[in-house]
Amino acid sequence: MPELPEVEVTRQSFADRIRGARVEAVRLGKPLRWPLGCEPDSLRAQVVGEVARRGKYLWLEVERGGLLMHLGMSGSLAFSSAPALPGPHNHFDLVTTHGTLRLTDPRRFGEAFLIDDADLPLRFSRLGVEPLSEDFTPEELGRVAAGRTAPLKSFLLDQSAIAGVGNIYADEALYRARLHPLSPAGSMKPEHWLALRDGIVAALEAAIDAGGSSIDDYRDGRGEKGSMQERFLVHTREGEPCPSGEGEVVRIVVAGRSTYFCPGCQVRLRRKPRRRRPARRAK
Repeated sequence: MPELPEVEVTRQSFADRIRGARVEAVRLGKPLRWPLGCEPDSLRAQVVGEVARRGKYLWLEVERGGLLMHLGMSGSLAFSSAPALPGPHNHFDLVTTHGTLRLTDPRRFGEAFLIDDADLPLRFSRLGVEPLSEDFTPEELGRVAAGRTAPLKSFLLDQSAIAGVGNIYADEALYRARLHPLSPAGSMKPEHWLALRDGIVAALEAAIDAGGSSIDDYRDGRGEKGSMQERFLVHTREGEPCPSGEGEVVRIVVAGRSTYFCPGCQVRLRRKPRRRRPARRAK
């Protein structure tokens, strides 16, 4: 599934090129996860404004509100001069005066639908802190994790805690932080908050610099592959030597997801013991 870096790279690849374009047509292929929410012709002549990202979502401003887009499990967005909608996996074309923005998605879990400006805060309120924002401090990470007994890997996949991190970058972040994926999220101390915050930011920024990870179908808005998959420290590296030389990378399953880590250098934290209530004195 495309995660925050892939979505951000996609945004950067076409945001400047589509800004100021006028919509000429909307063409729909097979139905996606959600309906468009309006008649396609009602978007004609609308001017596209800024393209923003929140977690794994993209938001294209138009005069009627905005197009909320999600790449789902296997989707990609491409912006080109191609005017048609051929192919069995091409499901949404936004044809503009500057080119065509096309959503391709073999599994059809992607989303492209119109939403009013007033409804956007409510929808995004379900998402957690943005990890590349100034709000993502070690203290905020600690606050969100406090009291949680779920493993750190599961915690990082929870979009209501931290928006945009998925299976790939959870593994990469935990390795950088030297934290075991099965450690209870609430067992972290302040030094672990700092290490994990820095690990998450470093993993995401490295992936953006590399153009994202093209393990399966992902391509950016120009149709180009990313190269982060060639730079993974642990993800998909089962049986290979740990980069730190402390052992080798192993694979386990956490929350139904393949999870890669080095047991030699990623410390497993223990659940904090509950405070015992003082015994009552006998009267």
